[in-house]
Amino acid sequence: MTGRLGIDVGGTKVALRLEVAGQPPRETVLRWAAGATAEADLRALGEAVTGLCAGWGEPVGAVGAIGVAMPATVDHEGRVTAWPSRPSWTGLDLGPALRNLVPGAAVALADDGDLAALAEAEHAGAANLVYLGVGTGIGGGLVLDGRLCPGPARGSCEIGHLIIALDGPLCRCGRRGCLQAIASGPATLRRAGDLRAGNRRPTTSTSTSTATGTSTSTSTGTAASDAADAADAADADVDYPELREAWGAGSDWARTAVGMTAAALAAAVAGLTELVRPDLAVIGGGFADGLAGFVDEVAARTRALSRPGHPPVPVQAAQLGGLSSLAGALLLARTLDPTSG
Repeated sequence: MTGRLGIDVGGTKVALRLEVAGQPPRETVLRWAAGATAEADLRALGEAVTGLCAGWGEPVGAVGAIGVAMPATVDHEGRVTAWPSRPSWTGLDLGPALRNLVPGAAVALADDGDLAALAEAEHAGAANLVYLGVGTGIGGGLVLDGRLCPGPARGSCEIGHLIIALDGPLCRCGRRGCLQAIASGPATLRRAGDLRAGNRRPTTSTSTSTATGTSTSTSTGTAASDAADAADAADADVDYPELREAWGAGSDWARTAVGMTAAALAAAVAGLTELVRPDLAVIGGGFADGLAGFVDEVAARTRALSRPGHPPVPVQAAQLGGLSSLAGALLLARTLDPTSG
């Protein structure tokens, strides 16, 4: 059993990469069916693994180690306790479920943000790094002295649930003002839809500086927008391709909507910098990766928040693009003994 498989499980899709010594890696993407049960999801995932191996010309049993990046909240026994994007997984015992994908393979799982941070730190050669991944939610991870913090035994680094606006929109976790309730892909799309329609709901405004030095009034939302801000991007009036095109064209509504997301991420980076002084902050995830100049906007806003006499942390785009978590899952698979499954 020589193959190593990395699986990055997301809220809307799953990315898989298969590595075999002496051969180029093979990849595939599975898109989740809307509203499917956990059992149906796992069957689809198993079929994707089988198809990937078939393209390699080997049976599934040739995979000896599997690393899995998961966005769900998982307890110390490996059971899913919360996953708003796939609620049917709540209560699922992940160990047996994942081992059934390839019987006999060694399997390990970790938080997707943590694994992304680990992969980006290795790629950049940085011993101290903070990673924020912008997608369906906000993932993140922190590497200090080359190791994940707080570490597997103490859970994941939930950067998406840093509270950055006390009167902000309601997060799916039940609290107000979490980073991901303001800066996730769905939150940004919904805000963009409101701005394009000219429907500025009553808001709590904050003044933020853009990369060009101008000042814009941005909002974090109120109770009137709670339900909408917590909904999926499918309910937004603006889809991602529309936002990307409008952002590139400099449309006011798109620049404002995305600028508010950049401001929220900058606030999180600035706060983390005060605590742990990372060498580098990395912004990744599919949402951020597709917006040209977005990371530069986050970097400019982070610099604006630095204290006099304290150099701001460098902010750069993820060098592994939207594949950081997948690369981390493969790193995890490489640490496993294929004979221990």
